[in-house]
Amino acid sequence: MSDLNTKYQELIADNLENVQKHSSLLLNSIRSEAQQNFGKEGLPTLKNEAYKYTNLLPLYNMDWKLPELEENLPIDISNIFSCDVPNLDTDLVLTINGRFYEFQGSAENLPEGTIIGGLAKMSEKYPKLVKAHLFKQMGDKTDGITSLNGALAVDGLFIYIPKNAVFEKPIQIVNILMGDKPLLTHKRNLIIADENAQSQIVICDHTLSAERFFDNSVTEVVVKQNAQLEYYNIQNQHNDSSQLCSLYSNVHRDATFHISTISLHGGLIRNNLHISLLEEGAHADASGLSLTDRHQHVDNHTYIDHKAPQCTSNQFFKSVLDDQSTTVFTGRIMVQPDAQQTKAYQSNKSLLLTDDASSNSRPQLEIYADDVKCSHGATTGQIDEDALFYMQQRGINQREAKLLLMYAFAFEIIEKIKVKPLADRIQDLVNKRLRGELSRCNNCEIHCQ
Repeated sequence: MSDLNTKYQELIADNLENVQKHSSLLLNSIRSEAQQNFGKEGLPTLKNEAYKYTNLLPLYNMDWKLPELEENLPIDISNIFSCDVPNLDTDLVLTINGRFYEFQGSAENLPEGTIIGGLAKMSEKYPKLVKAHLFKQMGDKTDGITSLNGALAVDGLFIYIPKNAVFEKPIQIVNILMGDKPLLTHKRNLIIADENAQSQIVICDHTLSAERFFDNSVTEVVVKQNAQLEYYNIQNQHNDSSQLCSLYSNVHRDATFHISTISLHGGLIRNNLHISLLEEGAHADASGLSLTDRHQHVDNHTYIDHKAPQCTSNQFFKSVLDDQSTTVFTGRIMVQPDAQQTKAYQSNKSLLLTDDASSNSRPQLEIYADDVKCSHGATTGQIDEDALFYMQQRGINQREAKLLLMYAFAFEIIEKIKVKPLADRIQDLVNKRLRGELSRCNNCEIHCQ
């Protein structure tokens, strides 16, 4: 283990000068601290309670390369990629290997004051705005993974949704990984929804090469007073890729943050979600659906911190597991002493399709206030044989009956997607996935193993 930590300390030291050269002063300002923190924290092992069921060490033990920062990857997204969501009209943003590539939306049609661009460049163009929020959402909730990101992330996305702005169509962010060698990528994102703003953001994660990839991303989200932000993440990379996605959000007075994560493909996926409800009336709604097969592993780790009175939160996560796949859910609700009249609910349900599939669920509730309504729970099981028998008695064959029950199980999460064209497309993808018709990323030309 010490050898592995030393390996990445040397990786940081060997690349620090080049990373700083291609980044910005603000991003570079924390690299020394991040490097020191990684030296203290190291990579999380199975002895770390938060990673008890997700072993990252075999991944980090592989021989990864960092992306070539001087490399120019000219691509035409219209020719090689389509998120394939009929009737979904969006302003499109593209990142490649952790760096901002281009904004393909119509800037003149965006609300006045909107900012969309690369974090490195925007932190130099709007230093006061970015500095006021960057690195401020995490508090002390860092670990070796986020420290490694802080040391090596060159760029990412910056999105500013101005005060009182109401977006007519969603912002769609397409994160692409591509290359001819195994790549370890890092990106840092900052999203700010200012007071009274309303917006929808759709994230699509994809791979365009059959190589192995390991992406470590950190996203900070600020939802200011009375703002409403919907955030949808569709994880659809090939099964030789791995993702570590850490999102930290501060939600202010009477604001609402809705986040939904749909995990369709990816060899190993770890989603860290930390939401702090800072002021009265703040609300968070977090949901997730994972469909796993073969040896896939999906781990959703959530932490919702109620810091103020009269705040509400809902967590609802489901998974359908086939073959030898595994899932993990660790959900924690923290109610601070001042957070009276809190309402917080959490539920995790897993459906096992084989005896070899495994699901680990750890719902947690920690309350330090006495006037609250909170609940948490988890269920893991197989298809209800009585329901299956009932459907067969009405002329539905066994296979179709199983598919209908699985789809009904998944639909409770899909219906939380408020962007109708996206919800319709996710329904279609989930239906294909359950039928085994989507054994690889949809419309992908890569024939991965």
